[in-house]
Amino acid sequence: MALTETALQLIKANHKLRSRLAIASGRTEYTIVRWVDNNDDNLTKAALLQVIREETGLTDQEILKEQAA
Repeated sequence: MALTETALQLIKANHKLRSRLAIASGRTEYTIVRWVDNNDDNLTKAALLQVIREETGLTDQEILKEQAA
């Protein structure tokens, strides 16, 4: 799984969201930015998806996309 371009752009543009993701993951905001740049699958962990849902109002279908094998 990977995040959609819409979700990635919202994370890039929202400092509060990046901060909450850093806290939820126990990582730094710099790490979150790196994960966003690489569309890292760490961003698809349940706790982080919950934060993304709360901050953006997006549904899972708007947040997640299938990755090509």
